[in-house]
This record gives sequence, C-alpha cells and structure tokens, in this order.
Amino acid sequence: MLKVGLKYNSSVEVTDSHTALNVGSGDMAVFATPAMATLMENAAMLAVAEFLPDGATTVGTRLNISHVRASAIGAKVVAEAELVAIEGRRLEFKVVASDDAGVIGEGEHTRFIVDKERFLSKLK
Repeated sequence: MLKVGLKYNSSVEVTDSHTALNVGSGDMAVFATPAMATLMENAAMLAVAEFLPDGATTVGTRLNISHVRASAIGAKVVAEAELVAIEGRRLEFKVVASDDAGVIGEGEHTRFIVDKERFLSKLK
C-alpha cells in the first residue's frame, strides 16, 4: 500500500563515469552533482514502484537539492528517499545522499504517478 514513510536506498561506487569531469558539470574527478541527483531520483522511484497500480509509474517533476561535500572515485554513495507526503497523484520525498564520511547532499523531490501508455502517447 502506498503510504507516507516508505523508504528506499540506492547506492553506487563512484567510478570515472560518475565524475563531474566526465559528465560535463565540472572539471574535477569527483562525484558529480548530476550523478547524485540521479541516485536520489532512483531511490524515490524505487521506494514506491511496487505499490503502484499495473501500468503506472512515477515521473520526476521537481528536485531541490544541495551538494555540500565532494566524494572521491572509489567512495560508496548511498541515497535514501523517504515518502513524506501524498497529495492525489503527487508524491513528495525527502532525499539524502551520504558516503562513508557522512552527508554529501540533501533536499526534496516531487514525483507524479502517471499511466505509462497515456504518458507516452502524449509525446507523439
């Protein structure tokens, strides 16, 4: 059942492909903010995925985050998403990313429940 309090953790070991230098968001070989954002969105998506009706998914519509500390290649980064509010089809999450040294980023994320086929049909 979809309910406030659902949580999920997504993790990644930082490799060269996750660095700001590689993704184009900076010029140093540290964990990129876009990579952190992706990990946070993944955790939120997976926190609720098994509780959605058949044919439904969620799409991200807002992400308000801060990236407060760098993580080096080889670090394990874990993003936790917690569902904090449900308003119709709108889902609000608290997201936090950490590595072995502590919090590296945090914020809020909004996702909407959509029917996959209907959503994709609007793109044609």
